[in-house]
Amino acid sequence: MYQQMIFVNLAVDDLEASKEFFTELGYSINPQFSDETAASVVISDTIVAMLLTRQKYAQFTRKEIVDAAKSSEVLLGLSAESREKVDELVEKAVAAGGSVAGETQDHGFMYGRAFDDLDGHTWEVIWMDPAAVQG
Repeated sequence: MYQQMIFVNLAVDDLEASKEFFTELGYSINPQFSDETAASVVISDTIVAMLLTRQKYAQFTRKEIVDAAKSSEVLLGLSAESREKVDELVEKAVAAGGSVAGETQDHGFMYGRAFDDLDGHTWEVIWMDPAAVQG
């Protein structure tokens, strides 16, 4: 069965710092699709974040590129396999130079926290009880 993928393209100010940030979170950089203007961050088999310098990003749009530290462009949601993994990823992000975004959400069956990366893009990390998902 074909598994659809998502490639999230994000403008970054300092490509090298952003690459280091995401590798500190445990993700890898795919050198086949990376160069001095872009880095392909492999989050999972079906999720890739393309970090692009602002100049490179501008080649793909006629729109103004927002400053994600000042304006919200998108909220990126990632699943986690447990509550502990939610906390672990957010703590890694903060240790790598990111910052906590918003309040912890704890609804019993669902638990989530969020962080902003070095450029202000918000990543929400969420665990949901599999029993709650199944009905």
